Amino acid sequence: MLRRSLLALPFAAPVAAMAQDAAFPNRPITIYSGFPNGSGIDIYVRRMLEPLGRVLGVTVLADNRTGAGGNIGSDFVAKSRPDGYTLYFGTAGTHAINQTLYRTLPFHVIRDFTPIAHLGDVPNILTVSPERRPEFTDCAALLRFARANPGRLNYASTGNGASTHLAGAQFAMAAGIDVTHIPYRGQPGAQTALLAGDVDFFLNQSGPAMGAMRQGQVRGLGVTTAERMAVLPDVPTVAEACSLPGFVSTTWYGMFGPANLPAAILGKLSAAFTTVLRDPEFAKWLTENQGIGLPPVYTPEGFAEIQRRDVESWGAIVRRSGASVD
Repeated sequence: MLRRSLLALPFAAPVAAMAQDAAFPNRPITIYSGFPNGSGIDIYVRRMLEPLGRVLGVTVLADNRTGAGGNIGSDFVAKSRPDGYTLYFGTAGTHAINQTLYRTLPFHVIRDFTPIAHLGDVPNILTVSPERRPEFTDCAALLRFARANPGRLNYASTGNGASTHLAGAQFAMAAGIDVTHIPYRGQPGAQTALLAGDVDFFLNQSGPAMGAMRQGQVRGLGVTTAERMAVLPDVPTVAEACSLPGFVSTTWYGMFGPANLPAAILGKLSAAFTTVLRDPEFAKWLTENQGIGLPPVYTPEGFAEIQRRDVESWGAIVRRSGASVD
């Protein structure tokens, strides 16, 4: 009997793990994000909770752990148990740009995470306040002023090294203009600064930018996609409006778990996110309300390849812009 028990011991842990994987999920799942309430990311997360919970059959919760360009939330999830109950709503900022932007990180954006699902491609919209800057009726007017008055204009971002910062830096480099970057802590602060006239323009993410455009608070001068957005057919691309051929600056949203997420759990989560994204009602909200393009891939492997590619490509842009955070 003793010999039989000893032989059984090495198999106990794997069998128990397999049983847990098969039972997943059987309690609430929490999706963490690193940005404040009211940001485009927060809006997306909270819109997804109910349909995702319906597909998985459990409650899905949201928790914002803000700070350090999303790194506080990222670090928390990276160090969590890989059991599928702790997830992170990441971006090209948190899981590609930050790897080069920050001189030191307590985690690695690839090695310490499991890519689960690509959640959409996110364009930026070049916006100004028609009340504070009525003379900027189009991008050509903004560029004429900037070139005639070097250093006079400034632009908002949602934080040092955020996609909104790098989009602005890309724009300034491509246009050959001298403008000052003013970082804020998240989208709401940057948007408030634009409306108050504290900054002159803001390359905001599509969701919150479109909301402000519909309310007449801001004027959209151009979108950073290669072609005009179907939901904004009257807004030209930055490439055409600003005479900057080839200018494109888009990022992505994605879902991550800690490294070493079991294959069975990864498969269930990936299938659940795919179901939500392919639901016609959700897809319509995503594309028409938020201006976010549907994912080009629906597999974890495809998303992982996009992430690896963007760590390199965004790293080159960060180095060229000179952006750095200690």
